Amino acid sequence: MEIVILPDSGAVARFGSAVLADLVRKTPEAVLGLATGSSPLGIYAELAALVAAGDLDCSRASGFALDEYVGISEDHPQSYAHVLRTEVIEPLRMDPSRVHLPDGRAADIPAACDAYEAAIRAAGGIDLQILGLGANGHIGFNEPTSSFASRTRIKTLAPRTRADNARFFDSPDEVPTHCLTQGLGTILEAKRILLVAQGEAKADAVARTVEGPVTALCPGSVLQHHPHVTVVIDEAAASGLQLADYYRHVFEHKPEWQRIAVPPAS
Repeated sequence: MEIVILPDSGAVARFGSAVLADLVRKTPEAVLGLATGSSPLGIYAELAALVAAGDLDCSRASGFALDEYVGISEDHPQSYAHVLRTEVIEPLRMDPSRVHLPDGRAADIPAACDAYEAAIRAAGGIDLQILGLGANGHIGFNEPTSSFASRTRIKTLAPRTRADNARFFDSPDEVPTHCLTQGLGTILEAKRILLVAQGEAKADAVARTVEGPVTALCPGSVLQHHPHVTVVIDEAAASGLQLADYYRHVFEHKPEWQRIAVPPAS
């Protein structure tokens, strides 16, 4: 697990976008695992700027959403179908037919989840999965005590998660109680994982994910078992790490052949 501590959220976004851009330039038909929520939005904005400037072509890349709410229309402004369309697909000029979401309005939810797993397999698996991190340690919508072997399925959202997401809705009562999410077992099959987190509110979850015991009480901690995870965080989110100075030292002395070019702040 590589821990990259950067000064602020802007630097996190630039670094994360450089990782994705490097992959897409080398592998134009890369399969991306697309998280929503607030954490990766800066990355998508930086990528969109590269696309607009003619420095990146995402038209041949594919995407699989990490999760979706159950029971709300795909046109609802807080559905992840809408968020991906407005924040990812259109700005990055991706082919909409190449971007897939679990069907939160399906009549047969288990069948829809099985179909989503089959679609990921048919695409050859996910090359790079983007993740945010919930304050309670969830990744995707895999709430505490989720099985490490879980696959795409329906989950009941924890009260804390609904409260955290209420800021995106007109009232807390509008936040859905259920979602479809890739499982932890699904996430662990991605070839590479990029987890981003910003702000002091995520500091405890970051510390438990990176340095705590691997436990179902902190689903993000399962990433310690993945062979290629990069955790990109700002100083505030890193404030609970015991070995922060060591991580800074490791990153500063990273071999040149392992580095990617990160654009400066505009």
